[in-house]
Amino acid sequence: MPNTYFQMYVQTVFAVKYRESQIKPEWKSQLFEVIGNLINEVNCKTLIVNGVSDHVHCLFGFRPVHSISEIMQSVKAKSSKWINEKGFLKNRFEWQEGYGSVTYSHGQVDVVFRYIKNQERHHQKETFKDEYVGMLKKYGVNYDEKYLFYEPI
Repeated sequence: MPNTYFQMYVQTVFAVKYRESQIKPEWKSQLFEVIGNLINEVNCKTLIVNGVSDHVHCLFGFRPVHSISEIMQSVKAKSSKWINEKGFLKNRFEWQEGYGSVTYSHGQVDVVFRYIKNQERHHQKETFKDEYVGMLKKYGVNYDEKYLFYEPI
């Protein structure tokens, strides 16, 4: 075959370190735009970035020449640098290590898009930890509860 054809979609979820509520309403839409642009910079296609004060969901199409870990490492490093350089917070901003990642077929994209779009309403009923563990269980992702989140010392 003279060419490579693909269609791959992924949702990634990552949290503020210690799940602290540090993403403020005054600048969160700017942050989500920056994250979307960072994803696009590596020739992926951002469909939506949204979240609440302590975590972010990203849905994007990606190319098989990239690994999700490379994309997330870049997105998290550059977006935290952006937050810190803007001086939005008195303390240094950091993302929690790691992330959750689930792939979807083209037929599932609209449902996942709507779910991510409605994060504010969704989290009036469910905590981030419950949402995240539920996602891992739903998709059969093996995990160890003691390594899910850092807790403040």
